[in-house]
Amino acid sequence: MERVAGKKAYPVREVDAAPYAAALIEGHRDFGYSLETALADVIDNSISAGAKTIQLIASTAVEKPVIALADNGSGMSETELIEAMRLGSKNPKDVRAIDDLGRFGLGLKSASFSQCRSLTVLTRKNGKVSCARWDLDRISRRNDWSLELIDHPESTVGYELLSETGTVVIWEKLDRLIDGFGEDRPKRTSYMNAELGRAERHLRLVFHRFLEGRNPKLTLFLNDRELKPIDPMAASHPATQKDPEEVLQLSKGNVRIRCYTLPHHKKITRDEWEETGGPEGYLKSQGLYIYRENRLIIAGGWLGLARQTELTKLCRIAVDIPNTMDAEWKIDVKKASAQLPPLVRERLKKVVERFVGTSKRTYRRRGQKLVDETKHPIWTRVQQDGEISFRPNLDHPVFKAYSDKLPEGLRDGFKRCLRLVGSGLPVETLHAELVGNAEMVVADEAGEEDLRQMVYATADALIRNGVEADSLSDTLQSHPFLRSNWYVAKQIIEEYLREGNA
Repeated sequence: MERVAGKKAYPVREVDAAPYAAALIEGHRDFGYSLETALADVIDNSISAGAKTIQLIASTAVEKPVIALADNGSGMSETELIEAMRLGSKNPKDVRAIDDLGRFGLGLKSASFSQCRSLTVLTRKNGKVSCARWDLDRISRRNDWSLELIDHPESTVGYELLSETGTVVIWEKLDRLIDGFGEDRPKRTSYMNAELGRAERHLRLVFHRFLEGRNPKLTLFLNDRELKPIDPMAASHPATQKDPEEVLQLSKGNVRIRCYTLPHHKKITRDEWEETGGPEGYLKSQGLYIYRENRLIIAGGWLGLARQTELTKLCRIAVDIPNTMDAEWKIDVKKASAQLPPLVRERLKKVVERFVGTSKRTYRRRGQKLVDETKHPIWTRVQQDGEISFRPNLDHPVFKAYSDKLPEGLRDGFKRCLRLVGSGLPVETLHAELVGNAEMVVADEAGEEDLRQMVYATADALIRNGVEADSLSDTLQSHPFLRSNWYVAKQIIEEYLREGNA
């Protein structure tokens, strides 16, 4: 080769600078995979191969733990297997099938190497079985790229999992999962099972669109137990609010956007609430859910478009993108992170501002209503000098009735006690609980005699203010305290009316 500089041509020397096999393949172990993202990446390959059933088998209590993934996809010939085992077997710029979940042709290898030092792939196509293995210890010794081909794999771990057509991926030498435990097998087993538990939830979430419906596209098993989908949008729940879908048409495909407001915790079962909220809770899981060809790649967070607040914790937006936009979205090797292209960011910014604003107004109206919907609240909301505080309502009929019964000299002390209760409101503790676990914060239960005093005193005040006896029950039911204890309160109201107090 020659390089031209001006009018003169200079010869260029060349040298072979191929990377050292041992160094490069060890580097592929540190792309940042966790067990859950590694398993998801291998499952992507099975789905792209047309698999309808995938079995994840994990032997954790044995001396040498093994993890295997078996599918009933199209399988591979030996030539195709060798190509699949090649690092960087696909160019990310190549045109892909519409349902191809791959990206760089690195997933199978890098995901596997992140968890194990021995990767074996068994596959059957057209009745012929092929088997290949990468063993990182062997590569380290030889420092070359020679792939092991196993001609008689019948005794290979996982061979019995092969379908008539399909592929089995076997991970052995699971050093990333078992190193550090030494001979303490119980602790090692416990740790692996905990990691598999986290991975299970991740897979149920990431592939939920494939697992849903009466005739799902995919059935996924973990140690013979079928995994059920977790829909982060709770789209099938009758209390979920859904906005119309918006479509952003771009040169390389359409981006589909749909906003969801999840059900309030009182309109959903405890199990459903906890499952949809996830281990980090609703505050952390609000935001954008980005799907690439129906496969979830980003689960929550606003990507700089909004702040995570308690008022927006039920807000989630599903964003669907095609695999033709990978470069624009900067999809990483693990398919676990992305960046918003400028045009999409501008549209989403407007969508998020509108959606989040509506949610905040709804919550604020609800909070205001809880204080102002009755003429006789127990607490009053006071806004002064930009600050908001809550004080016991000293004019509440219950407090006034009790105060009137006190000797004159004790009445100021009683009111002072009520004011101290208000000033001692544990605002910081309440805030921490509401932000981290709002659905668990409830009002203390009231005894029947407390309710009776509340009903009688409030009813007396309402009657004096002109409320008719026929509408007394409806008026009192608007009071949050009585409404939350309505079964007993209603009986007391009926007793009050029978006594002729109205």
